[in-house]
Amino acid sequence: MRSGARLAFDVGKVRIGVARCDAQAILSVPVMTLKRDRFGAELEEAADLIEEYDAIEAIVGLPRRMNGGSSASTEDARRWAHELAQVTSVSVRLVDERLSTVTAHRELHESGRTEASFRKVVDQAAAVVILDQALDTERMTNAPAGELVPPIRRDR
Repeated sequence: MRSGARLAFDVGKVRIGVARCDAQAILSVPVMTLKRDRFGAELEEAADLIEEYDAIEAIVGLPRRMNGGSSASTEDARRWAHELAQVTSVSVRLVDERLSTVTAHRELHESGRTEASFRKVVDQAAAVVILDQALDTERMTNAPAGELVPPIRRDR
């Protein structure tokens, strides 16, 4: 298991949940929720968080259909991950996040939260689920989870 903090992002159309783990990759905690911006301002915020927490990599949840297929959300998350890879110096990885939001809802219910209070934290909780899954995979396989995202190179 590599040491070093990681940040995870649960990318939605309106909000992006952010979670991080400690340098020993033991404890994952919610950080904040970024608001999506049509101009992509949240990408700079994400890059700033990666730098602030001295993360060794960024993990972006890849929402797949239950049968493994893609959807518009899958392509949106993939595009966002490629754009993030352009504005940060750390590696960006896409990790399958099927059921992360369902798991986050269940865990919030079990902790006594009401549905009304979910909206503010569910994206962060889903990012924690994504990060925990990636860390568990790395512990089991001794290799980083998911697929490495190369930045999209634009010709100038």
